[in-house]
Amino acid sequence: MAEKWKNGLNWLMVAFAALDSGVNAIESLMERRGAFDYILLETSGLADPGNIAPLFWVDDGLGSSIYLDGIVTLVDVKNIQLSLDEEPIENSLPNMEVARGQHATTAHLQISYADVIVLNKSDTVSAEQLQQAREKIEAINSLATVHVTNYGQVQNLEGVLLDLHAYSGVDSLETARAVHSHLDPAITTISIAVPILSDSGLARLEAWLRNLLWEPNGDLLPSRQTSTKNYEVSIHRLKGRLILQSGSIKMVQGVRDVFEVTDLEGGTATFTARATKHPSDLAGKLVFIGKGLASAPLGEDLLAYLENDQ
Repeated sequence: MAEKWKNGLNWLMVAFAALDSGVNAIESLMERRGAFDYILLETSGLADPGNIAPLFWVDDGLGSSIYLDGIVTLVDVKNIQLSLDEEPIENSLPNMEVARGQHATTAHLQISYADVIVLNKSDTVSAEQLQQAREKIEAINSLATVHVTNYGQVQNLEGVLLDLHAYSGVDSLETARAVHSHLDPAITTISIAVPILSDSGLARLEAWLRNLLWEPNGDLLPSRQTSTKNYEVSIHRLKGRLILQSGSIKMVQGVRDVFEVTDLEGGTATFTARATKHPSDLAGKLVFIGKGLASAPLGEDLLAYLENDQ
């Protein structure tokens, strides 16, 4: 661990490759509560953020002053295609899929979990190569904010790499685009519409999410009970906004099989005021990032599940 001071802020940087050592490092900080403005976790090049994010996101034992602000992935634009095309290391990462010649590499995983992607070394490629790399990255994860840099330099840290509050809002839903599975079929982003929900409908939706995330290969979902064509999905990241008949608005956040549904931070009135300028925003929406999504009928599946409650 190393302490650093910058612009009057006390930072703690923790670099670790093993999850247990990182947990121990963070736990040791609890004796010095209030001593740090930011805790930066630097993982190794082979680390899977999906193992780490749920730990700091939902562990109340870490204290209310500690929260997961967001995940930042640094991408070498000149070599990213090589990283996406490399062969996966056998048994190196959980849930590694190899199907139809397509596989998710470490680079796929790190991009898919990111809330911010820094596309670095842009001066080493042509404008066309930079655009191609960006399109491929956004096809994998269209929820993340992308910053193009040289030498990793950004104008500001706050709001760009820090103070992201990625797990306390869903503004990025408005930038999530349709899936581009032809660019990279290994991991993709999809968006599905959610109707206005009753209280019982909300309970049904949460049950559907539990079935989808906890039983990805099971037969609890309607489409798996009625279709002869099975599909397998692996969800990496989930964000959503749910509109209730009562007028309240809920936020959905998820990483792998961990998710929560909470009141939207900022209040319903703030969101409704913003939506009056863009009426289409006042609608329910779920965005998934993961494997096997391009061919999975999740939208139809959710509607069928909700209709069973009526």
